[in-house]
Amino acid sequence: MIEAVVATYNDVTTVKNVEDDLRSTGIPMEEIRVDNDHFKIRVTIPNVTKAEVLEILKRHNPAEVH
Repeated sequence: MIEAVVATYNDVTTVKNVEDDLRSTGIPMEEIRVDNDHFKIRVTIPNVTKAEVLEILKRHNPAEVH
């Protein structure tokens, strides 16, 4: 099953750092959506990798993850 996880951050620099972390762990670029205007990252993932993605997103102290 495929799921989407969205995290909101406080600035564009953090969004870029999160994107870099996700890519360095092997998440394909086409699965990562960045909204620099609203400081959000959306990752489309299979359930089996959800825990790993959540750990990366939370590592950067998001304002919100859902």
